[in-house]
Amino acid sequence: MEWGGKLVFVNSVVGGAIDARFMPAILKGVMQRMEQGPLTGCYARDVRVIVYDGKMHPVDSNELSFMLAGRQAFALAFKDAGPKILEPINDVEVFVPSDKMGDVMSDLQGRRAMITGMTSENGYEKITAKAPQKEMSNYSTALSSLTGGRASFITKFASYELVPGDVQNKLIAAYQATQTES
Repeated sequence: MEWGGKLVFVNSVVGGAIDARFMPAILKGVMQRMEQGPLTGCYARDVRVIVYDGKMHPVDSNELSFMLAGRQAFALAFKDAGPKILEPINDVEVFVPSDKMGDVMSDLQGRRAMITGMTSENGYEKITAKAPQKEMSNYSTALSSLTGGRASFITKFASYELVPGDVQNKLIAAYQATQTES
């Protein structure tokens, strides 16, 4: 689905296998699991859920059972659907003295940044790049340490991009380890 934070819930049950009064309970279970995030604990968005079959008992079925079934079914189906994790990417501009340019560029590349350009402005070199927001959390300290406090930077949100496969696998493994502990 296109980006936009949507949930499309479709009731395709025919023949009364599941009574229509239980559909809101299934939807509630799906929405709860989307907020918890079955993959890494982060919310899931842009999902289409189609309920096409099930079974109910006329006496023993209740809303709680269908809510829990919706949660579990969504978690299993979500993992099998091959979901991708997105991360926020920032536009970064770094103003650095020319003698420290190589050190700063190496540091940026170590933070998974993509350098998009270099220019000179007012006696300083300006490096423009796109970098994951997570990698920029302690950049101020690192930049000051690299340049002796002579550099500065500006950062602003640009977009969401796919996390590289190796990073996604590490995030999933870390989340699963915390789930097995608790």
